[in-house]
Amino acid sequence: MCSRPSLSDSRLSVRHRTDSDRHLSTFSDVGVPARLSSVLSDLGIDTPTPIQAATLPDSLAGRDVLGRGRTGSGKTYAFLLPLVARLADGDTARPKAPRALIVAPTRELASQIDQALAPLAQAAGLTSRTVFGGVGQNPQVTALRRGVDILVACPGRLEDLMAQGHCSLAAIEVTVLDEADHMADLGFLPAVRRLLAQTPRGGQRLLFSATLDRAVNALVRQFLVDPVTHEADSVQSPVSAMSHHVLHVDREHRLPILVDLISAPGRTVIFTRTKRGAKTLARQINNSGVPAVELHGNLAQNARTRNLEAFHDGRASALVATDIAARGIHVDDVALVVHADPPAEHKAYLHRSGRTARAGNAGTVVTIMTSEQVRDVRQLTRAAGIAPTTTRIQGSTHPVLAELAPGVRVLSGPIEGVAPAASAAQSGNEAKPRRRNRRGSQARSGGSASGTSKSTGAASSSTQGSGQKGSSRRTPRRTPGRPGSQGRLSAAAFSSGRR
Repeated sequence: MCSRPSLSDSRLSVRHRTDSDRHLSTFSDVGVPARLSSVLSDLGIDTPTPIQAATLPDSLAGRDVLGRGRTGSGKTYAFLLPLVARLADGDTARPKAPRALIVAPTRELASQIDQALAPLAQAAGLTSRTVFGGVGQNPQVTALRRGVDILVACPGRLEDLMAQGHCSLAAIEVTVLDEADHMADLGFLPAVRRLLAQTPRGGQRLLFSATLDRAVNALVRQFLVDPVTHEADSVQSPVSAMSHHVLHVDREHRLPILVDLISAPGRTVIFTRTKRGAKTLARQINNSGVPAVELHGNLAQNARTRNLEAFHDGRASALVATDIAARGIHVDDVALVVHADPPAEHKAYLHRSGRTARAGNAGTVVTIMTSEQVRDVRQLTRAAGIAPTTTRIQGSTHPVLAELAPGVRVLSGPIEGVAPAASAAQSGNEAKPRRRNRRGSQARSGGSASGTSKSTGAASSSTQGSGQKGSSRRTPRRTPGRPGSQGRLSAAAFSSGRR
């Protein structure tokens, strides 16, 4: 077990390390135990990413660490490895008293963290459990009563379980906050502060974030002790293999242009600013012949899971989502990201765009801009440090569309069945901060409506079936410059720029 350095009275001091001096080539070089390095090697993960190489020596030594890296930089293994190493060969978890806590802003991110954790925990003889809303709490309560080493939780459900006496944080040895800035954006910081205050003062705390803004710094000052800060890269640094384009369109041409882009071979993630916009646009895309699923806060957890599985395994070639999918959603070979609605601020643009061009692959980012959005999009891209190529097009026959999304267009029909949107009560308490926390900031609604018009026909978002009766299922294919869609979500996907 790693030793914990003594607490310092200088709680506000932050030591910065120059990470450009680190040129360590293996996980063993940075001090990862052999049995954990072996697990990574079996997954095809042999080389630490910059954020991992930078933070692991300090976190493995028991220091509090503040790590900043853009989305997809490898932050998940940067905190999982020292957490598992610290708990390995330690005491057995007592009922209702986990030994480590990982706090994540969304259910999807919590699930994917637990998926990456599973092989490491198994090698170390540790147990883990996810805790989030939108699903029944009884299995979570049962697991806690048996004793869980590592708890991966969203703030709302965890506070509910603690209030009911099902969980205590008094035995926590390591606390991790992942995507701390996103937690702030969603209004969860009051709950996060309450949770951290329940953990022992002498425990190790690791905080990872894409940006270190004022809200995140307040958490650091209050809860981290003499932390070491590592800034491996900039959230505003665009991936070199990512090309950015703005299509200036008339509103009536918006849907035909979107359908043309996403009917090319490959996987596409399309972002809208509102939940209603995502639902409407997914329905319109399905009715136009492209199998698509939706992802937003109004879906019950089982519907979210089914839709993501359909996108992962290729039954749906398009995922229409709100900013809930901007972080923590990892699917191989996403060739194209489309901002059907330009986001409200530049951080959202960068996180959305980060769904493509991962692990050294090429990717394309397209923003659909109407005439009334010209000024906002210019300000947005300037703040993001992006110089996109802007093209004025009318209709869906412009040659630039074939350049952005090469390949033969295929319209195979919608996915059959329905994954219905849940009511606010059904959607769980992770879709927004807990209502009784009146003094905390409220979850953001995502801005203005997407501008899509209503469409008749069955709603989309199911993963049952592969196409309409009488039509063949769309078979994605590889074409130059357009990665294929037979990607998979695997533990190896969390390395080399994924997690």
